[in-house]
Amino acid sequence: MKISLRRIVPVLLLAVFVMGLFVVGLDVGRTRAALAHFEPLAFVTGCALAFANYLLRFVKWEFYLARLGVRGVPKLESLLVFFSGFVLTVTPGKVGEVFKSVVLEERRGVPVARTGPIVLAERLTDVVGIVVLIALGTLGFSGGGLWAVLGTAAVVVGLAVVSSDRAMEFGFVAVGRTRFSALVPKLRVAYESLRVLVAPSALLVPSVVSVVAWFLECIAVWEILRGFGVDASVALCTFFYATSTLIGALVPVPGGLGITEGLLQEQMVRLGGIELGTATAAMILVRLATLWFAVLVGFVAYGLLGLSKPPSRSGASHDAAA
Repeated sequence: MKISLRRIVPVLLLAVFVMGLFVVGLDVGRTRAALAHFEPLAFVTGCALAFANYLLRFVKWEFYLARLGVRGVPKLESLLVFFSGFVLTVTPGKVGEVFKSVVLEERRGVPVARTGPIVLAERLTDVVGIVVLIALGTLGFSGGGLWAVLGTAAVVVGLAVVSSDRAMEFGFVAVGRTRFSALVPKLRVAYESLRVLVAPSALLVPSVVSVVAWFLECIAVWEILRGFGVDASVALCTFFYATSTLIGALVPVPGGLGITEGLLQEQMVRLGGIELGTATAAMILVRLATLWFAVLVGFVAYGLLGLSKPPSRSGASHDAAA
């Protein structure tokens, strides 16, 4: 395959560096003491729940490929291609997951401009799912409405921009006046794909899948806290994880690093009444299970694709956008 891991490693090293800076500021002694009393099986369960999240999101990937008329990709290969996108999940808003479209083009000849917009559609429906979970998580207490409003506003603005031909045409003209003018034809193809993916008829199924998928990771938070002997409610854990995930996605930093960790830890302490050392240890394990485990899965999937014989680039078909 033509894609070099040497281009990916610097991004991951930057993410590790940012995470390292955050960890350095933690109370290592109290965190270590909390980890000494942790039940390891809870972490394994958390990773299993995160993996179930990935499988459900693969269902969205297949749904979007079908909407775009991309056919002929075997399910196992498609699964590995989808997982390979996790290699760059530690990018702002996870936009680096467009890597899976690059891999698909390398193997099947389907243009990145055709399938790349799937990442944007995924993020929109993920935000919808997260907002629903925030609303459900805040039923037991007040103070969570602001985050739900912010997430809803982000979705509305995104859909409004995509639905505005005038706004997009203005953008194409602006790009056409720069040295990147050669990209305009590909941007138009990408825009047509995006319009298909975010049409009203294409929003319901992926949004429902997103609610279930991200709820599984909320349950992972609940399970990990149980491993520390903390009896937090599922609703509260849902609110912890959904709000920190949303803010981490909206702030343009790689993988929400620093933002998601800080908010998750703070809410465990402030809203959940969890001891600081335990909250810190739980936060680290949650991020290992829900972020870095995904990166590991991505590398394994990408490696398996590299070991397999590349199929014919004409092995998949893709219709014009409707």
